[in-house]
Amino acid sequence: QAQLVESGGDLVQPGGSLRLSCAASGGAFSIDAMGWYRQAPGKQREMVATINSDGVTNYVDSVKGRFTISRDNAQKMGYLQMNSLKPEDTAVYYCNARLRNMWGARTVWGQGTQVTISS
Repeated sequence: QAQLVESGGDLVQPGGSLRLSCAASGGAFSIDAMGWYRQAPGKQREMVATINSDGVTNYVDSVKGRFTISRDNAQKMGYLQMNSLKPEDTAVYYCNARLRNMWGARTVWGQGTQVTISS
């Protein structure tokens, strides 16, 4: 079955940069829309950035101007470029995608990748 796998999480210093990747695999499908979500300890999961099939993006206010979401449909990959990282960006980051095939569509979540911003 189709699945998403995130990678790229790491421990970086404030002001640093990190690039997260999301690989979709496991079947014949297209991606309607995808996004990145994060969950910090003791907090609910929140939307960070989304991108639809036309490339239209949305970001939570706290990351605007610092994060960039992108996708490569041919490679079935999604990315989140994170710059000017702050300690409050520390969280487990999850990739989410709406996958579609000839039989229908479903939402899939990745397993998460830890991002820690600390000096």
